[in-house]
Amino acid sequence: MTMSKSMPATELNHKPVVVIKLGGSMIDQLTPAFYESLKSLTKMYHCLIVHGGGPAITAMLDRLHIKGEFHNGLRKTTEETLEVVQMTMGGQVNAQVTSELNRQGIKALGLQGTDAEILTASLIDEKFLGLVGKVKQVDTAFLIKCMKDDYVPVIAPLGKTEEGRTVNINADTAAAALANAVQADKLLFVTDVPGIMESGTLLERTTPEEITDLITEGTIYGGMIPKVQSAVEALSETLREVMIVCGSQPLVENNQIAGTKICLSRKEEVQ
Repeated sequence: MTMSKSMPATELNHKPVVVIKLGGSMIDQLTPAFYESLKSLTKMYHCLIVHGGGPAITAMLDRLHIKGEFHNGLRKTTEETLEVVQMTMGGQVNAQVTSELNRQGIKALGLQGTDAEILTASLIDEKFLGLVGKVKQVDTAFLIKCMKDDYVPVIAPLGKTEEGRTVNINADTAAAALANAVQADKLLFVTDVPGIMESGTLLERTTPEEITDLITEGTIYGGMIPKVQSAVEALSETLREVMIVCGSQPLVENNQIAGTKICLSRKEEVQ
């Protein structure tokens, strides 16, 4: 279980927190309308962004003629690969997102999970996956200070082990760990679709049980399956609402976040 070093609920009680996960493949597709609506979201919530960087990492590995190794579909992170991950995801991609937010008038601060001991991790399986970690502990102190000063932290999902080794962390799981640690009101997974669609209509609300049925019947298929599975896995007694939203359209419509809400049960209050 992921541990948190601080309990920020009373620190930020004047405005709830939303964690936004940007997939690496989505970053170049984010529209001006998305950034503009994100600016309006910061008036209602403290925002914290976690991003991936898969396509940029792959492109740089190809340029450097470094052959990727995979195990059960997961990229093995060797020492050589980790250098590229830090350079691209922790450098290029993080700077790209941060600078675009600042250009839009959003005070953003680029960070790596290794900064201020934000993410402490443990290796998953060094033999087969190399330097790939899972979040063991989140230190929220610096993030809370940033958000209290109305900065939007933009985090590249890299962490340090207790022995001081840098590791690559899956962005979905990093976002979920951070959302639970800062007691976020919502976690948003930004995708290339408006949300979960059923017969051409947006599902505004669903549950893990209903999602299982939608996958079984083929309504949810292909690349949407891992997205909703990550969303469901992020739910907890602390984080009771995860949303699938779209990066190519406004994030907020009529003062509501647009997309599909996934809640633990139908008993959850509609906000």
